[in-house]
Amino acid sequence: QVQLVESGGGLVQAGGSLRLSCAASGSIFSINAMGWYRQAPGKQRELVAAITSGGSTNYADSVKGRFTISRDNAKNTVYLQMISLKPEDTAVYYCKMEITTIPRRYEYVYWGQGTQVTVSS
Repeated sequence: QVQLVESGGGLVQAGGSLRLSCAASGSIFSINAMGWYRQAPGKQRELVAAITSGGSTNYADSVKGRFTISRDNAKNTVYLQMISLKPEDTAVYYCKMEITTIPRRYEYVYWGQGTQVTVSS
């Protein structure tokens, strides 16, 4: 079994900053890609940022220059540093990881439980 636990969401004023964390635990052999998605009320879930096992990153145009994704492989953790937050960043943020589990070495996609980020104007 594998679990992803997110933390770091909250309420912040426009222009403020937050740092999200997502830690994986359990029967983990390796973790491939990690990413952050978000879903605002009435909208579809969208990719915010992703990072490969090699450290290559990809960002949604709407967050480029403001958000930074990083990972700590020793801690099986992915981070999302968010600065210059805008009201339109308000959403539930979910982490996603592609994890190869033990003992069978199968890769599965796991999601975090979601953390609310609210940016007030």
